[in-house]
Amino acid sequence: MGSSADRYGGVHPMSIPKADLEKVRKTVISVQRYIGSRVIGSERIVRFMFVGLFSDNHMLLEGFPGLAKTMLAKEFAGALGLDFKRIQFTPDMLPSDVTGSLIFNLETRKMEFRKGPVFCNILLADELNRTPPKVQSALLEAMEEKQVSQGGETELLPLPFFAVATQNPIEQEGTFPLAEALLDRFLFRYFMRYPTRDQELDILRSQVVDEEMETKPLGPDEIKRIKDQVPKVFVSEDMISYIVDIIRKTRDNKKIYIGASPRTAAKYLRAVRANALINGRDYVIPEDAKFMSSELLNHRLILNSEAIIEAGSDLPSTVNGIIDEAVSSVRAPQ
Repeated sequence: MGSSADRYGGVHPMSIPKADLEKVRKTVISVQRYIGSRVIGSERIVRFMFVGLFSDNHMLLEGFPGLAKTMLAKEFAGALGLDFKRIQFTPDMLPSDVTGSLIFNLETRKMEFRKGPVFCNILLADELNRTPPKVQSALLEAMEEKQVSQGGETELLPLPFFAVATQNPIEQEGTFPLAEALLDRFLFRYFMRYPTRDQELDILRSQVVDEEMETKPLGPDEIKRIKDQVPKVFVSEDMISYIVDIIRKTRDNKKIYIGASPRTAAKYLRAVRANALINGRDYVIPEDAKFMSSELLNHRLILNSEAIIEAGSDLPSTVNGIIDEAVSSVRAPQ
């Protein structure tokens, strides 16, 4: 029996140098540890944030207030040396509050575009579901097209651009549920939980003992170089079939009204490539797909009315159970 590389990757024309793979792996671990020392218990979330960033996608965080969602996004931007901005979404906002607006310059007697807070590298869209659909759609263009349209002109966003949106699961009064088209633009929907007792103790201890760790910021150029490596990660025919079969299984369950789309399969493929690269491999293995299946699919499945009623308040667990069933029912490449 051959090695893992022989079975899942082997020799292929776009092989990435081992030194580059090891550099990416060590860099991600370093940033995970750095942020983990400041936001206790965040290492796993940071891994998903890296996958989203390197695969040119975005992330939705859902959790109760006080779980350090804002701090996490800010620390992530700081560790990477990227420009960070935060928008607190409210019901009275206008699209121009996000994208920017045209103003009349009295000196030049011309209309000029004043850039909004979306012009940054890392954007925290805080409580996105509190703003009307018109504002949400303005952010949708920025996320998908990496640009803003205003007054017939198009302004490109700085690259990289990575949006981290949040929503509070317990306060739904006066909110505007995210449209399916907008939800689909987020690669992952990550449910943040309360920390364990040990983690909570570490949170308080970190405020008593000032123990500073350091990390070298990556910067936009290095991030672009890493992102350019993602398409070079090899995916075998067996792995492509494995991903497609998982996606198709989500459409077969009797509890599902609408399953994952072909676009989801394409995002899945790019995400597993990014995860393989982060793990120091230039080939994809089944564990890359299994690792992120729940977070990648949980907001893309629409249950039928009977399943929703049966699930009650425990809807996320029901959806995760369906995802686990789909993954386990597909034979992984050997």
